Amino acid sequence: MSGVRILHVDDEPDIREVVDISLGLNPEFEVRACSSGAEAVVTAADWSPRLILLDVMMPEMDGPATLVHLREDTRTAAIPVLFMTARAQTREIEHFIALGAQGVICKPFDPMTLAFQVQSHLQALDRP
Repeated sequence: MSGVRILHVDDEPDIREVVDISLGLNPEFEVRACSSGAEAVVTAADWSPRLILLDVMMPEMDGPATLVHLREDTRTAAIPVLFMTARAQTREIEHFIALGAQGVICKPFDPMTLAFQVQSHLQALDRP
């Protein structure tokens, strides 16, 4: 039986490790991590995650640019994306939603509640 696939994209190794451990608290989650937007675009197309957690500020291809690439590929266009960012002012969150993100998880996040936050977003996506 396969779990709920979640792709996490962040250029910081420490953050990737904390997210992996945090999401591991939910046995339903199957998590893969990428260290760049370019890697995420390829991995998402090959692996078909249910949800992508995407860091906003990354070198070379930032989160918004990565989202544009994901939306341009028919294999990844419909995958919901949650941005993870410290840029959590209302105007910035509205901008990320306007770009096509499903929501925002604010950094620093609570490692003990991250899996619950992600599960809540997934449940909201499943509602008609």
